[in-house]
Amino acid sequence: MKKLIQTLKNIWEIDELKKKIIYTLLLILIYRVGSHIVLPGIDPNNPSLADAASKGSKGILGLFDAFAGGSFSQASIFALGIMPYISASIFMQLMTILVPQLQKIQKEGETGRKKITQWTRYLTVIVTAFQATAYVAFLTNPSGPYAPALLINGPLFTFITVISLTAGTLFVMWLGEKIQDKGLGNGTSIIIMVGILSRLPASLLKEFNSKFERGAGGLLGFTLEIVILITIIFGLILLVQGVRQIPLNYAKQIVGNRDFGGARNFLPIKVNSAGVMPIIFAQAIMFIPTLFSFTNMDSAKGIVRIFSDHSNVWYMVIYSVMVIAFTFLYTALIFNPKQIAEDLKRSNGFIPGVKPGEPTADYIGAVMDRITLPGAIFLAIVGILPGFMSMKFGASSFVSSQEFSTFFGGTSLLIMVGVILDTLQQIETYLLMKKYDGLMSSGRVQGRQGATEMPTAVV
Repeated sequence: MKKLIQTLKNIWEIDELKKKIIYTLLLILIYRVGSHIVLPGIDPNNPSLADAASKGSKGILGLFDAFAGGSFSQASIFALGIMPYISASIFMQLMTILVPQLQKIQKEGETGRKKITQWTRYLTVIVTAFQATAYVAFLTNPSGPYAPALLINGPLFTFITVISLTAGTLFVMWLGEKIQDKGLGNGTSIIIMVGILSRLPASLLKEFNSKFERGAGGLLGFTLEIVILITIIFGLILLVQGVRQIPLNYAKQIVGNRDFGGARNFLPIKVNSAGVMPIIFAQAIMFIPTLFSFTNMDSAKGIVRIFSDHSNVWYMVIYSVMVIAFTFLYTALIFNPKQIAEDLKRSNGFIPGVKPGEPTADYIGAVMDRITLPGAIFLAIVGILPGFMSMKFGASSFVSSQEFSTFFGGTSLLIMVGVILDTLQQIETYLLMKKYDGLMSSGRVQGRQGATEMPTAVV
């Protein structure tokens, strides 16, 4: 405890770090306040709105609600959250890999990055407008829970809602950029994490109360859930930080009377180079069929019904296969063994026992394939854990609350673990520069980018 108090004092004594933390907390507060502002044309005092918000959204829509911090079910101006910007960023990131012209623009330095960023913002407006139109259909569904709370309807409500949701998403995007520039950590990731964590206290309390119902397990069952949750978090930390180190040697060069090179190093290759991207891709693909029944998920049948229920066995099987496939696909897109082999050759580096050039590229590629497979399988298991926890075994499920089951894995938990590690790594960097002492005496904190320089996911 004494060590913790001293570490907090050291953090607060660094003026630059203190300003960044306060600035980040202030923008997070603004975001959370805006999440409770109801859309124009909806009565905020109507009991049906409060009832719908308390129940939340189910299935795939529940994931959107989790990312938006409950704004989706509350019909807030931030109902779509930062997800349209994430979708646009992922699309532009893929295009810069697949389209040579965009690759050239990206390599133009600061000017090229500004162009890509501006195009991403334009695409965000288009994606938000499309999703806002679908959300209006969801709100105005006559048999839906929000119909009694509508004060106006028709084209006027559609126009006002689309404008409000688009402006709300752009404002959230601006908050994320400001946190990135003047705050602490990746702004987009922090906003998503805050939205997810905002639902944790209520979900935890709901799960605790439900365990004391007849035959639910009581305090012992709740304690067992917490132990399993902590174990899963430890496993995710290993997945995020796990690397395979390939030994490297550098040839010694003699220039004049001085020796250069001859050092030994390691090439770190991450077990999960793709990050959270395969899960996002798989969920995006499986969400497409649900758009056809977006206005009435309860009456959905067939493949739409399967894809909207994350506890369905077929959903988990298809989802796992897609996550594994997207892991290999995205890793192949961002990881180039030939480029690494060429860079090593130019810097007089080599892998002991492997010839430079093509053999080195083949060796690195083979190692990458071997460590990607177990990483992809573990990532798929993490992705289906929320559905498995909420599956019905007889009369009840292991986790009583569907909201609490989302914290046992999937995108939500993976993002939270990654963002917290990244933020702690930045704080520790300031401490090492100013106080020469990190957060822990046993070792150094490594974030998602701490072990390798390869590109990672947007979040």
